Amino acid sequence: MKIALVIPTMDRGGAEKQVVLLAIGLHEAGHDVRVVLLTRDGPRSETLRRAGVEVVLIGKKFKLDPTALWRLTKWMKTWQPDLVHTWLFAANSFGRTAAKLAGVPVIVASERCVDPWKRGWHFFIDRYLQKITAAITTNSHGVEEFYAAHGIDENKFVVIPNGVEANSSCDLDTEIDRATALKRLEVTPGRKLILAVGRLWPQKRVRDLIWAGELLGTLRQDTTLVIIGDGPQREEMLRHRDAVSRPEHVRFAGAREDVQQLLPHADAFWIASEYEGQSNAVIEAMLAGVPVIASNIPGNRDLVIDGQTGFLFEVGDEAKLVEKTNTLLNEPDLADRVSTAAKTRIETEFAVTTMVDRHIALYQRLLNDQ
Repeated sequence: MKIALVIPTMDRGGAEKQVVLLAIGLHEAGHDVRVVLLTRDGPRSETLRRAGVEVVLIGKKFKLDPTALWRLTKWMKTWQPDLVHTWLFAANSFGRTAAKLAGVPVIVASERCVDPWKRGWHFFIDRYLQKITAAITTNSHGVEEFYAAHGIDENKFVVIPNGVEANSSCDLDTEIDRATALKRLEVTPGRKLILAVGRLWPQKRVRDLIWAGELLGTLRQDTTLVIIGDGPQREEMLRHRDAVSRPEHVRFAGAREDVQQLLPHADAFWIASEYEGQSNAVIEAMLAGVPVIASNIPGNRDLVIDGQTGFLFEVGDEAKLVEKTNTLLNEPDLADRVSTAAKTRIETEFAVTTMVDRHIALYQRLLNDQ
């Protein structure tokens, strides 16, 4: 099959990572695949290029750039893919329109997250373009329910959970010891390490993490929360941390390339998001054998079975987050039982090969139906 995967950028986001894993999997399975970047290039492209996957940059310059639609349509007419699969709102809008104009036989979209930021006109475009869409992939039943409530045909949706590489957290060539992990994060030896990984913006409720990190640090006097990631709220969150806490209790580590090496040394992993599709960071923490305490939202519930493969707390309830974490830290047998069950679940249900195989089966079915 000739397959074009269209996405706005190659930034370090969850959707971008899934596109990289899918593109490489399709390439290794013998399919001719191109990753088309609507807006700009980014750090994840290097992984694609090393794997032999061609990256095409369209270069949309502003929100309603008609020249980008023209360039994308022209490229599709020239390359003539059998199937175009678009990801995220901008690429779903421009990509599906261009594919229709180019006469592409099969058009697939992907919705990766519950998107409360969308306004009426966003959903109008989504509803209009579903008419030319053979299927809409998503990673979570919660995302499917959200879009069905906004008028998108639920029969269009195909749920394919995110894929994670089974050895991504335990590569023997790149393992580090706990002392090295704590030193890299500037955490005092002997302290309990809590990790949170994600973009610093409102969806992630970083303020809740800071408050919880300070509460837990004050309660126990032996914990440090390290928040890994960058984003538009970085300076604001640093000021908030300095106002209510201190670096010994809450640290910011910025964007990092060594998260997979650091994860196995965490004593707990936190996510406080108010909405998610399916968090790659949570999947990777579970795979690394780290107990996860997550906000009780649809995307997280798909991964964390409360009391079995982790723990859930209601959005904004920092006290409950601290309580559940303190219990895990005080009961190592419970932490081991939960983390072992979580690791087993990810290895059996969320393998990259399974994710790629499900996409290939979907693509072949849709093409055969033409």
